[in-house]
Order: sequence, then structure tokens, then C-alpha cells
Amino acid sequence: MDKPISPPTLQEIDTLARAALASLPEVFQSFTTGVVLQVAEFPDDEVCEQMQLDSPFDILGLYQGISISERGTEASGTLPDMVFLYRRPILDYWAETGEDLRHVVRHVLIHEIGHHFGLSDADMDAIEAEADVEDARGA
Repeated sequence: MDKPISPPTLQEIDTLARAALASLPEVFQSFTTGVVLQVAEFPDDEVCEQMQLDSPFDILGLYQGISISERGTEASGTLPDMVFLYRRPILDYWAETGEDLRHVVRHVLIHEIGHHFGLSDADMDAIEAEADVEDARGA
């Protein structure tokens, strides 16, 4: 009998996320130095409440910090910028869509880094839509 396949662990998702981060163009990497990347099973209760989530599965990742566009010259005393990836919601999305897990993790990571740069969800949706059109033209 075949051994059952186990879902990727927190460490495996972390490894995928760090590989995705390392694959970004150097200019983006330079702006993410000091951003803490953390993989958790789910968002904590405080995040669920603040984001008014119906379920902890409703969020794949989260950026917490002061975006580069809003940052002043003095950031002393503030917590480091953090990007959270939530393993169980990511795995749920992966199972529902059948997308490549590396692609899903990379997408969520880049989306949250976009918030670090001060981009809104609408900004990122527009960028992704434009990229999809470009991909379709190239196909």
C-alpha cells in the first residue's frame, strides 16, 4: 500500500516563500531587506477580528507595518514590517484551484510585498489584470 501524501508543512511553505522572495528582481529585494517573513497555520483571533473575517480561511496572507510610501525618516521604536502567509488557507485554495503550489505561495507573497510598497488591493488587481492580458498576447 502506498504511503499517504502529507500536505506541505509550515517549514515547506516557508521554504517556498523564501525561494520566491529570492527570485524577485534585485531592486525589489533591496526594499524588502528587514521585512520579516512568517508562516503560520491561520491568522490569529485579533487579525480575524480586525479584518472582519467570516472565517480564518478568508485570508491567505497579510502585510503588517508601515508601507514605504507612508514611512517617514524616523522609524525608531516601530515593529519591523512583517509578511504573514497562512498555511491552511493557502493549502485550501491550492486544493480548490489545482494551481501549482509554488505559484500560489509566490502570488500571495508578492501581493503582500505590494502592500509594503504602498499599493492597494485595487492597484495590484489592475497590475495582475494587465499582466494577464500581456501573457495572453504572448501565448
